[in-house]
Amino acid sequence: MRERAPQFGRTGRVDFLSENNIPDMEYYLVKWKGWPDSTNTWEPLQNLKCPLLLQQFSNDKHNYLSQVKKGKAIKDNNKALKPAIAEYIVKKAKQRLALQRWQDELNRRKNHKGMIFVENTVDLEGPPSDFYYINEYKPAPGISLVNEATFGCSCTDCFFEKCCPAEAGVLLAYNKNQQIKIPPGTPIYECNSRCQCGPDCPNRIVQKGTQYSLCIFRTSNGCGWGVKTLVKIKRMSFVMEYVGEVITSEEAERRGQLYDNKGITYLFDLDYESDEFTVDAARYGNVSHFVNHSCDPNLQVFNVFIDNLDTRLPRIALFSTRTINAGEELTFDYQMKGSGDVSSDSVDHSPAKKRVRTVCKCGAVTCRGYLN
Repeated sequence: MRERAPQFGRTGRVDFLSENNIPDMEYYLVKWKGWPDSTNTWEPLQNLKCPLLLQQFSNDKHNYLSQVKKGKAIKDNNKALKPAIAEYIVKKAKQRLALQRWQDELNRRKNHKGMIFVENTVDLEGPPSDFYYINEYKPAPGISLVNEATFGCSCTDCFFEKCCPAEAGVLLAYNKNQQIKIPPGTPIYECNSRCQCGPDCPNRIVQKGTQYSLCIFRTSNGCGWGVKTLVKIKRMSFVMEYVGEVITSEEAERRGQLYDNKGITYLFDLDYESDEFTVDAARYGNVSHFVNHSCDPNLQVFNVFIDNLDTRLPRIALFSTRTINAGEELTFDYQMKGSGDVSSDSVDHSPAKKRVRTVCKCGAVTCRGYLN
């Protein structure tokens, strides 16, 4: 017979009288990992060698009693758990497993250095059911993304020679500390696959992906999921790209009406030079899908060109505007354009998309009141 290990406890305290009349023994109903519910068994505490699960059980019970019963007198007499408490503990344990599986999947799919963690200490919401993690733009049918540069630099030191930015008529975007030094609205031209400089070139920042460990977490202010950094981020540093499905502006108009009615906002117009395409991160996206809006954000939008030099299809990079401490939520202004301006024509806000106004919950002193 294969060995069984506790997966989570559908547990409760009960009065128990054995044949030897030993009163008040503490038993837990155990769900065994890899086994169906029909094999659940009641086990005495001394049989359980899973201190972490027991601590989680205790924490879940405490959270339920403190949150659900807030303001009411509660008598915990160490006897059988009430059904509502037991049900909550079971749901919380199942949620924890589902979030762990989702976290593992996200980290298998990502192609960047930074790890992704998932946390929900607020409610019983599990992983989104219709979201697919991608690392780069996903073109909709009929849209072609040419991700192959036609020319590249031959620099030995891209800081001092005529590199890709100079060829495009702009300044090199970064300093030697890998911080962005150009003002918002100025495009970033990084070295590409045809350049002779190596992977350690100082003009290869966005293409290396997120370097910081981030956490998708459930917010306590009604904003759903959010993203926080687990490490300190220096000001003017690259944090993440905004990726999703690339669709036409006409399709964005249609989807925008549906999203407005649901009170969600995932459309980002690619309007660096024209307004032909939009990025929709509703179903396909990366960690940026979960970044919330703020009227006083700590991330700034920049247009980036690397292998695809089509000015209709810039990549969207988010850089820190100030030092962001570990544990702090990451936000950007949903009305911010790649030009650096704040406009109602950026994320899901063209005139045809303004069907329903979405209330802003950012809480900033400068809050505009609405996302659109």
